[in-house]
Amino acid sequence: MAAQSNSDNLAHLLHSVFGFAQFRANQEAVCRAAVAGRDLLLVMPTGAGKSLCYQLPALALGGTALVISPLIALMEDQYAKLAALNLRVARIHSGLDRSVSRQACVEYLRGDLDFLFIAPERLRVPGFPEMLAKRPPALIAIDEAHCISQWGHDFRPDYRMIGQYLPNLRNGATVPVLALTATATPAVQKDIVAQLAMTNPERFIHGFRRDNLAIEVVELPIPERPFAISKLLAKRVHRPAIVYATSRKQSEALAEQLSQLMPTAAYHAGLDSETRERVQRAFLSGRLEVVVATIAFGMGIDKPDIRTIIHAGLPGTLEGYYQEIGRAGRDGAPSRTFLMHSYADQRTHDFFLNRDYPPVENLHQVFRMLSESPRTIDDLRAASKLAEEEFDKALEKLEIHGGARVDYAGNVTIGTPVWTRTYSIQAQHRAEQFGKVLRFTESSDCRMCALVRHFGDEDDAKEPCGRCDGCDPAGSVLRMFRRASNGERSVAELILDDLRPVDHKGAGSLQRAIDPSGRISRDKFEGVLDALARARVIAIEDAQYEKDGEVKHYRKVSLSEMGRRMNSASQVDLLISDGIAEEFTTLTAIKGSRRAAKVPKAPAPRTRESSQPPTRVVSVPPLSPEAEALAVRLKQWRNDEAKKLRLPPYFVLLDRTLAAVAHARPANLSQLLEVDGIGPGKVEKFGPAILKICGAK
Repeated sequence: MAAQSNSDNLAHLLHSVFGFAQFRANQEAVCRAAVAGRDLLLVMPTGAGKSLCYQLPALALGGTALVISPLIALMEDQYAKLAALNLRVARIHSGLDRSVSRQACVEYLRGDLDFLFIAPERLRVPGFPEMLAKRPPALIAIDEAHCISQWGHDFRPDYRMIGQYLPNLRNGATVPVLALTATATPAVQKDIVAQLAMTNPERFIHGFRRDNLAIEVVELPIPERPFAISKLLAKRVHRPAIVYATSRKQSEALAEQLSQLMPTAAYHAGLDSETRERVQRAFLSGRLEVVVATIAFGMGIDKPDIRTIIHAGLPGTLEGYYQEIGRAGRDGAPSRTFLMHSYADQRTHDFFLNRDYPPVENLHQVFRMLSESPRTIDDLRAASKLAEEEFDKALEKLEIHGGARVDYAGNVTIGTPVWTRTYSIQAQHRAEQFGKVLRFTESSDCRMCALVRHFGDEDDAKEPCGRCDGCDPAGSVLRMFRRASNGERSVAELILDDLRPVDHKGAGSLQRAIDPSGRISRDKFEGVLDALARARVIAIEDAQYEKDGEVKHYRKVSLSEMGRRMNSASQVDLLISDGIAEEFTTLTAIKGSRRAAKVPKAPAPRTRESSQPPTRVVSVPPLSPEAEALAVRLKQWRNDEAKKLRLPPYFVLLDRTLAAVAHARPANLSQLLEVDGIGPGKVEKFGPAILKICGAK
């Protein structure tokens, strides 16, 4: 009866406390499961109302909700919003005075709080979990739950240990655990549930479909992209826009070119904080129509009328790509996204993967140097055969995966050999993330369905979006399609005939079966295959198998229901992808079109040598006197922080990262995250302190 009463109270609280007349899509079912005492996993995009899904049930249940959140900025934002609703809320994190944290504990034990926010690291503080267990919370909400998973793109050890504390926190009571995230693939979802030992959890995977976005993916050489971007954005209907560049240099070059046509600016961590703030304010107010930025731009940007998102190169993950294109069309109006790619992008990503996940032999070299007897980092580095940056990266990975132990004085001892397994798994996962991006570019399926399915939302992936280049080839802007020739139709007939007696075939086997002599080029065969898929005559899905311990990927082809009903390929209009529309190529400008001449020409093609990714980390420019003074203050803080944490100074900030911070002088967490060497973990632990030293308000 109590659960029923709590559930009935949800609508009243929704209106009286939060001021909403009705639930958004999928919210009510989640809230009802929580007040019924069910553990649950909620995967819902940013902006879809995840926070309400733990806040409303917490109030309905009474008592105090314990919210575990990974970033101080997120914690402070939720704290401020709930306090503004006159709710009783407190938070405990490293950015607060101890007296504030002690008072929060007192209020928690007295039952005077509706919500208590904590960072995951607090659970490692001796006695803190026991204090919480004295008064079991009404519910436990774990925000950004993908951080729990070793498969998650923000893997964080303290989050992964949360599960071991939950039984004591519940202390025998029925306390629902809610894991919430905006980005978790099915593998990550499964790992979250396992790590938290959830009891028969309900899973809510909803809200990823955005039917007002038309997604277009086009293969385009790097030198051709600036011209195509200029032509796209020269049309007023495609602005405001964000162009995501792959480097600071590319960001500045594109911004300079576009600024000759429309109000445009670059945005990246190499710019001073005042310039970055000015760019952001100008874009939000409409004084700038286009921002050409590195990937950090857009975090926290809530501009509803962005009409176009252009990726001038391949993103590293589909999760990141989805979040970036999701910044378009938040007002619900039709909007377009363009993803440009070529083989050169793959080479660049391979370089960064090898840099961030060095060969396992590098780690073995360092591991073999370690023993139970401590050695300093400097001593090990000098004795190593690896270059300085190779050694630092290998030691960093060894420490993360338990192969090395580093104390507060910078002394290193040997860890456990289990690192070999976990490191290989993580490196393979990172490589596979980019592999999924590549397969997304090669797909002829509905783009939106492919993204929605990536997050495990099968219900919303059933119907094609009708807008993307896979669903509506004729409506594409950049890509050009033509009707199939007689020869291509003959190939299509052979494909359909070969598929009729079987359930499915691999694309490679299918090509060999219809063309044993090898006269049909692979490009031509794939073009016909994709045309049949776009016409919904065949279905193509990514599949895999294991051989000699290695996972192999292939395209599995089968006839659709429509295909099985057809007698001939002539019954359908086959459209073959034929590059990009002529108006977006530099060839048009060379022909002397006066209109095209007004658009800045693309830069000269780069040589083979210059198109290669960099072979080393770019050094920080010489520091100005003001930046030097800031670097001195940062070093003093770093040393004090390292002593408090009983960690070596390099664990807080490497020298080159410290210098990069001093040069960039970030004004907020988003800008700090753009600095080379600063990741989500560093932002969580040290972000507020660094920003305070940098003079951020």
